[in-house]
Amino acid sequence: MQKTSRLLSALTRFWFAAKMAAHGILVHPMRSALTVLGVAIGVASVVSLMGIGEGARQAVVAQFESLGSNVIDIKANDPSVEFDPDDVKDLVERVDGMDMATPVVPTKAVMRWRRARGTVDILGVNSDFPKIRDNDLVSGHFFTELHVAQRSPVVVLGYNMGAGLMGGRNPVGQVITLNGTTFRIIGVLAPKGIGKADGIDDKLVIPYTTALKIADKKTVAEIWGKAESPAKADLAVVQLGRIFKRKLGLDQSAPTTLSPSENESGTEEGLNGEAGSMSSPTEEAIPEGNSGEESTQIPLIAGSEDLITITNLNQLVQEADQANRVMTLLLGGIAAVSLLVGGLGIMNIMLVAVTERTQEIGVRRALGAKQIDLLIQFLLEALYVSGIGAIAGTAGGIWGLNVFSRYGFETAISFEAIKIAVTVALTSGLLFGIYPAISASSVPPIEALRRQ
Repeated sequence: MQKTSRLLSALTRFWFAAKMAAHGILVHPMRSALTVLGVAIGVASVVSLMGIGEGARQAVVAQFESLGSNVIDIKANDPSVEFDPDDVKDLVERVDGMDMATPVVPTKAVMRWRRARGTVDILGVNSDFPKIRDNDLVSGHFFTELHVAQRSPVVVLGYNMGAGLMGGRNPVGQVITLNGTTFRIIGVLAPKGIGKADGIDDKLVIPYTTALKIADKKTVAEIWGKAESPAKADLAVVQLGRIFKRKLGLDQSAPTTLSPSENESGTEEGLNGEAGSMSSPTEEAIPEGNSGEESTQIPLIAGSEDLITITNLNQLVQEADQANRVMTLLLGGIAAVSLLVGGLGIMNIMLVAVTERTQEIGVRRALGAKQIDLLIQFLLEALYVSGIGAIAGTAGGIWGLNVFSRYGFETAISFEAIKIAVTVALTSGLLFGIYPAISASSVPPIEALRRQ
């Protein structure tokens, strides 16, 4: 019974302190509103800026992910080291974990469709392209290895090209001409989105053998591979680096001279050798060997850049994600400064309130109010102001994100940012309200009455 009485007494005192705190805020509405505005601006800044940063991060990550998962990009940076398309099958057999690969032949051609005529972007690949780039079809089918072997004049349209060709009707079965050659449309790729998958929605996809003929080339500058898992993609990058270092003579641990038979098996041995990565050459020529046998020497091309770059796109996704997270945190940190200013505003207004309400404090103490009652009252006033500011700032930040998105910015409502902003606002209100509350509660009743 005694415990219940004490609890009711404590609740009553708390309720009365809460009402007095609300009254203290409402007595000076303009001053309280300006303090709330300071906190709201801080919270809105954090929510909106971190939302913009999060939206940018998601957009960049989505762009990389649209290129496909576990994709390995092998690119020749010098025409002298471009790849023979027939080497692709050999690479798939030699490299553990790389299930499939395709030569890549980007080119352009003049397309004629009925009375329309214009230049279009063309991508030459093999039949594994949909699996490598995780790109399904919405209509028709993709070309086969037989089409590739026979250099068949068939074409698969990117989604935007397919949708625009016949005003939304299915174009499969229709024919177009590319550089005067008639091509039959056999499929339409599923949409990837604006700016994603290297703009595949606005391209035409044909067999790489046909694309080589259009581009008047025999070699390719790029190969795309596909691994089973992220771990195997990492392993494949190491193995591919070893293969091409030996092939170009950049691996100083490899023999400097190779006989024709050794040249064919050199890359095979590289798979079981010590792991290495692609690096730029350090010498202009390979030293001549001491062997008296006739040999074929692999030339070493001098240059400051890598001749061949091998990139795991999974790593690019992780790096882009990390970089944008750092940018988002920096934006949030800059915006958090305004929260600090809002907290100082709360402290200032509470100190003014203590000075103005000295008589009230003295009367309450004379009537039996304890020091803890005044402490709770002034702390609640600070929490009221910061809480209302946090709610208003959250609403303002979300509204600001909607405004930014209408003007083309990539935005995302970050619940993590909202949680951080609200927590910081309430914490700053509490911390900056402690000193004024202690000042108010520590004034002796007689001294408080005497000051008036």
